[in-house]
Amino acid sequence: MTFNNSKTIISLRIRLFVATVVFLIYIILTYVTKLIKYPLLGMSDTTWTLILIGIYFFIAFLPVFLSYQYVSYSDEGDSIIIRYFFSGIVGGKKNSIEISKETFAGYEIESKLFGLKQSLVLFQRMKEGAAKYPPVHISSLSREEKSKILASLNKFVPRV
Repeated sequence: MTFNNSKTIISLRIRLFVATVVFLIYIILTYVTKLIKYPLLGMSDTTWTLILIGIYFFIAFLPVFLSYQYVSYSDEGDSIIIRYFFSGIVGGKKNSIEISKETFAGYEIESKLFGLKQSLVLFQRMKEGAAKYPPVHISSLSREEKSKILASLNKFVPRV
């Protein structure tokens, strides 16, 4: 099975772009050309600006706060391969985990913030014991994508 969450990441980028354009148009119409007359709906231009700034920061920083990552998963061949990177305002370093199916030792799901921030931690059997990989944040995955990854990983977990 192979998949990635590129559609989710692209939609996040599009939302941020649209929010930026809307905010810039508002600034131009309000402060540069003065086409919008205030008070509008009983609120001043300062109040509207603060509301729009709050909405913009929510849209821009929610993916950063919840650690949204691009995730590509593949279990084809002899290895389990996960490629990932942060997809916030500033993209992060690209990382990759490749574990042989024969040495795969299991996984663990970590949840924070009432389950809004979830991470997948993989383990690999080594001569010295089990190696723990850095967490892959799976908050940006849909329920179906999460269940597909977990079902796939469960096939390779060693049975004791």
